[in-house]
Amino acid sequence: MTTPQRKDAARNGERIVSVARDLVDRGTPLQLNDVARRAGVGVATVYRHFATPEALLETVAAPGLEDLVAHGRQALAAADPWRGLADFLLRTVEAQVTDAALPPVAAAATDALPRTTELKESLASVGTALLARAREAAVVRPDLAAADLVPLVCGLAHAVNVRGGTPADRADSARRYLAALLDGLRATPPGA
Repeated sequence: MTTPQRKDAARNGERIVSVARDLVDRGTPLQLNDVARRAGVGVATVYRHFATPEALLETVAAPGLEDLVAHGRQALAAADPWRGLADFLLRTVEAQVTDAALPPVAAAATDALPRTTELKESLASVGTALLARAREAAVVRPDLAAADLVPLVCGLAHAVNVRGGTPADRADSARRYLAALLDGLRATPPGA
């Protein structure tokens, strides 16, 4: 059984995450001493909450990962397997280009927090299930493997981020690039 956090400790944790979110959104690397100074707490307080900058970054990224997993599970209930897969990929690439915490956490080979590993595994599982549904419905190329989805989406997100622009510009570019990618992933109807 875990002991509930004191109210002041919980407020400090929330303030630390809020400061980290702001730094990540501005493209500033997370340094725990800097986060402590900006949050108005002692360095030891930050280290009590987050042993490493990676753990703090993963905490900042967790709500985005949770949202993607939930969206993927909803997409599995879609009547149209192609639409479910396409909507999930769109939501994933939009998140990658609008939430600066997601790309480094998604690309990390190891995770600082068990919750991050759990979320990434859930996300991969739902993506695999969506692709399997689309493959069974013969609406996606048969040579597309589940292992191809993450590199394709990450590559597309990287291309959007290289192009740059405002978050709205990047989201618009992501939708256009994904539409082109989806055209290439769709199974060619027989006789076409």
